[in-house]
Amino acid sequence: MILSGRGVTAVLGPTNTGKTHYAIERMLSHGSGIIGLPLRLLAREVYGRVVERVGAAQVALVTGEEKIAPPGARFSVCTVEAMPRETRASFVAIDEVQLAGDLERGHIFTDRLLHLRGRDETLLLGSGTMKPILQQLLPGITVVERPRLSQLFYAGQKKITRLPERTAIVAFSADEVYAIAELIRRQRGGAAVVLGALSPRTRNAQVALYQEGEVEYLVATDAIGMGLNLDVDHVAFAQDRKFDGYQFRNLNPGELGQIAGRAGRHLKDGTFGVTGRVDPLDDELVERLESHEFEPVKVLQWRTAAFDFASIDALRGSLDAAPRVAGLTRALPAVDQQALEHLAKYPEIKDLATTPARVERLWEVCALPDYRRIAPAQHADLVASLFSDLVRYGTVDENFMAEQVRRADHTDGEIDTLSARIAQIRTWTYVSNRPGWLADPTHWQEKTREIEDRLSDALHERLTKRFVDRRTSVLMKRLRENAMLEAEISVNGDVFVEGHHTGQLAGFRFTPLAGIEGSDAKAVQAATQKALALEFEARAARLHACGNSDLAIGSDGVVRWLGDPVAKLAAGDHVLHPRVILLADEQLTGIARDHVAARVERFVNHHISTVLKPLDDLSRAEDLQGLAKGLAFQLVENLGVLFRREVSDDVKSLDQDARASIRRYGVRFGAYHIFMPALLKPSPAELITLLWVLQNDGMDKPGYGDLIPVLAAGRTSVVTDPGFDRTFYKLAGFRFLGKRAVRIDILERLADLIRPLLQWKPGSASRPEGAYDGRRFTTTTAMLSILGATPDDMEEILKGLGYRADSVPADEAKAFLAGQDANAAPTMGEDAGSAVPQVESEAPGVEATPEGAEAGDVSVEAPAEVVVEDAEANEPKNVLLWRPGGRNESQQNARQKGGRPASEERRDGRRPGTSTEGKNRGNGAKRGDRQERGDRKDRPQRGERDGTPQAARFEAKPPRKEKPVDPDSPFAKLAALKEQMKK
Repeated sequence: MILSGRGVTAVLGPTNTGKTHYAIERMLSHGSGIIGLPLRLLAREVYGRVVERVGAAQVALVTGEEKIAPPGARFSVCTVEAMPRETRASFVAIDEVQLAGDLERGHIFTDRLLHLRGRDETLLLGSGTMKPILQQLLPGITVVERPRLSQLFYAGQKKITRLPERTAIVAFSADEVYAIAELIRRQRGGAAVVLGALSPRTRNAQVALYQEGEVEYLVATDAIGMGLNLDVDHVAFAQDRKFDGYQFRNLNPGELGQIAGRAGRHLKDGTFGVTGRVDPLDDELVERLESHEFEPVKVLQWRTAAFDFASIDALRGSLDAAPRVAGLTRALPAVDQQALEHLAKYPEIKDLATTPARVERLWEVCALPDYRRIAPAQHADLVASLFSDLVRYGTVDENFMAEQVRRADHTDGEIDTLSARIAQIRTWTYVSNRPGWLADPTHWQEKTREIEDRLSDALHERLTKRFVDRRTSVLMKRLRENAMLEAEISVNGDVFVEGHHTGQLAGFRFTPLAGIEGSDAKAVQAATQKALALEFEARAARLHACGNSDLAIGSDGVVRWLGDPVAKLAAGDHVLHPRVILLADEQLTGIARDHVAARVERFVNHHISTVLKPLDDLSRAEDLQGLAKGLAFQLVENLGVLFRREVSDDVKSLDQDARASIRRYGVRFGAYHIFMPALLKPSPAELITLLWVLQNDGMDKPGYGDLIPVLAAGRTSVVTDPGFDRTFYKLAGFRFLGKRAVRIDILERLADLIRPLLQWKPGSASRPEGAYDGRRFTTTTAMLSILGATPDDMEEILKGLGYRADSVPADEAKAFLAGQDANAAPTMGEDAGSAVPQVESEAPGVEATPEGAEAGDVSVEAPAEVVVEDAEANEPKNVLLWRPGGRNESQQNARQKGGRPASEERRDGRRPGTSTEGKNRGNGAKRGDRQERGDRKDRPQRGERDGTPQAARFEAKPPRKEKPVDPDSPFAKLAALKEQMKK
């Protein structure tokens, strides 16, 4: 039945005519009233305005998902769907009645404007396009047309990045909205986002960002056209097509006008235009939008209100009823009708819906909104589950509901994930607000509201984090106000302008953060540089007065002050005097820069002289004379390490007094090296290698900077890299020996272990572990332990030191050792054979280097080359017997011809394979006397220079007169130990 229009007033006009404000004023003038609004978001806004006027106790809020109903409330603010079918309120108002023509929701607005009336006054608010149809359907209606308070002008097409501030950019898909918002964030500091799929709380928070000026742009769907009060100066259409639930279509002029009308508020004019890929609007359409002249609404969507609940089929039939009045058209099936059509096919639903009351309950459940936007069949399944619970148990199964609510109660995830969870929880919020659906509705209303609020806040936070650069937006806001920007620098070097991070100051270098471009960046940079100028002067003064403990030199050659880089070292005129290059911006100038440079240079010189004090003291030694002074000079030039073979003549020429004088400076005469043990410690080793790398441009080569701290970490041996210079390893305190580099002092300890093995005489009372026949030895666990090496590594190390390996079958070696032990006095040592390491084959020969000698005064020169005898291929369980030296030319030729040199034949008939050279080399000389023992007949005499690599050369000298032994010499302790053993 269609009611007349008597007592009904239609207040019509374009946007920004104050219609909603007028309705609120009229409602508050009555004792009671109801106002229906198209959006839950708008209902919330109006509810807040009414509460401010009359107090929360007097106002109710009723939406599909929320219900606030104080006892005795006189006024109700509702969504149109939540408005009652009948009321005794004095006043009724329905906003945005032009939505009665909407294909999806129109039938609800039509029903309310035709049937819902206030006792004293009824207002219908909407567009002027509704005037003809309202006058046709409601005879006698009073129409009041309100003009727009401001003008609307077309501004043409502009690029998104050139749109003016306080612009709302309109698109009709979430992907497009997000893409535009991301572009605005990069270019202009950020944008707020308003989508119809967002929860009201999230949309309110996003709108607040825009309204409060934190961002100057709003990217939204046509949701902003539904009465949201926004301070928008310009509306730009980034799309002009939308999906209306059934198809993609172009927006009609009325819809364009509704959205464009958001520009301009109260008496302030607004503009509209297009952007992106949208073509400019034609002149006719522009004129209609500016003058608000649109085609009138000719028909309203309608659906019967006279439902037949006798059966499901009867209900379906009533929904198919056609309107009997011109100007109304039957609405397309809405979500509730679509759900009913699906459920009518379910046998279990038919079995349950057997009475009018149950059919009515089924229709009530079908009204559940599809917030999740899922397929109709899936939505129908949820409706069926709820209906089944209501019929079977009287209420919805709370265990099922609790599980669904629990799944949605997570605030992790990105925007799309949180949006889906909000849609899910809104479904259960709606269920909790249905009367009689739950046993404990209050609990679930509070629970779902809490979860929705938490999810909404999380979504707002994600949107803001993704689409708003707060630093840039706030700075731009201050710039628009023409205010002087305040800059400050934290103790950690963070630079802030107006409380927002703009860059990082490390030492005297400032690194700005990206994000501010164009003219705004200049103002920010000016404020930053002003603060930096003062900070640079203050830092220069503090650095100039700081102690050495505040400065440090890293393995990368960078000088750091309190952890921040302030300078770097580069090659200088001398390796011990590198150049210092300041790492500072141009703002560090004048006296402040000079103070910084002087302080850093003073620290670098002090650091080098302190860490390398033994080397510095040796370079300044005034008590050294003659050869000792020359040897000291060579040590300083080579940064504390010399190969003994390179200075063997000088060392042999030193007398005991000269040696004692140079030892007092920490110099050690080792078997393989002349070196300063104090420089092998991590700190000096790291500094020495760093200085050498800097002098040789090694920092430009990959790897050196990383290897320096590794070599200086106190390790006894490391795997070598052929790509690095061998001098680098030497200065780090390591000897490059094939695949491994061994620390120099460890090699000297190895020489101390090998020496007694070569000095041992067969048949003596005690055979040391590893000794074989006094001329050869096997590797021992002690050797492997100090080197941190494997047996294979040990083989290469010994070859690198100039030792030669003989391969002897293990059984023969064990038998030989057993015979030696049987001839000797009984000992407590373990079985000699068990200590002999075993390998399968020998490797080819390697270049010889100086070999063992007593650490102190015994000088033994290594041959220039060692040729290693080939072992039989794949010979199992052979023992490697190591001996010093190599072969002369006749021995090598004989070996190449497959024979054995006569010099290798053993008088006692035992297996050949070694020579007496090792014995002679191992015996050495006592207390500095370099006299050869056990000369061989086939050895070339001293002075013969035939070019043949020699196995070993012992330089004999006449006995010297006895001199007092230097108390600092290690031989003083050795002599005392021998005297004690004799006693």
